[in-house]
Amino acid sequence: MTLPSTFNRNSTADQVLEGKNLSGKIAMVTGANGGIGYETARSLAAAGAHVILGCRNSRLGEEALAKIRLAHPNAQVELVSLDLADPASIAACVESLSTRNDIPQLDILICNAGSMSTKYLLTDQGIERTVAVCHLGHFILTKGLLDTILKAPAPRIVMVSSESHRYPLRLNFDNLLVAKKQNRITAFNAYGQAKLCNALMALELQQRYGSQGLTACAVHPGALVTTGFGRESWLTQALFTLASPLTKTPHQGAATSVLFATHDNAEDIAGGYFSHCRTARCSAEAGNKDVAKKLWDFSEHHLHNYANV
Repeated sequence: MTLPSTFNRNSTADQVLEGKNLSGKIAMVTGANGGIGYETARSLAAAGAHVILGCRNSRLGEEALAKIRLAHPNAQVELVSLDLADPASIAACVESLSTRNDIPQLDILICNAGSMSTKYLLTDQGIERTVAVCHLGHFILTKGLLDTILKAPAPRIVMVSSESHRYPLRLNFDNLLVAKKQNRITAFNAYGQAKLCNALMALELQQRYGSQGLTACAVHPGALVTTGFGRESWLTQALFTLASPLTKTPHQGAATSVLFATHDNAEDIAGGYFSHCRTARCSAEAGNKDVAKKLWDFSEHHLHNYANV
């Protein structure tokens, strides 16, 4: 392993990219209008990459673009509409990017967008919203963009997972999409299951497409309070406030994503799990190749009910 030992939980995205020239690289970051998604996109653009911000809220997306351009006048940034809970929005995003002559390849895809509600919410397709956004929406997006991704000389996909992937201990395929409300399915349970899916998806991407030059990994960005998670719950917000001394800023939270999206030696990170800019040990379930393949097959099987991608 040749991972840099100088970076840690306090490192920022700009620090890990210092000295890197990403000119000629095309990157896409989902959920890039705020928090770690914004800092991920901004830092990549500051290093010279052409960055596509995939955002659900167009107003917030435009504000993010303006902030990046103000901070970095030469930045190459653009906005695409992307609602990961809406299959039509995903299909439109894939179509628009796949048919553009000025985007011959996609070098970096960072699946960062997330969602967690303390209420039980279903999408129009009858899928629990957290799982739909965090896993299935990213699965559909990634599959739709694979041809464009694999055209890159050294394509990289980073799945933003979480230490929450450790709970539940096993992926519940009987109710993976949480379409059946059960008392034991809480918001944090659904979120943990979705984050486990993120780690498993990185593992399976590496198994399926590593021979074609793709490198995929999963990362834990760190504990953050500057997100929309639990915004409708005063109790959740109070807990986040109490935990704030132990949390990271978005600038620090983005560091692990951009480090492993741009690290030169692909062998160091292929199929791995990383936290605080360092190698970390994922749960036994997240490292199970049989479960990863089962999840991929399961997700593909449900695509015809969810999206025409």
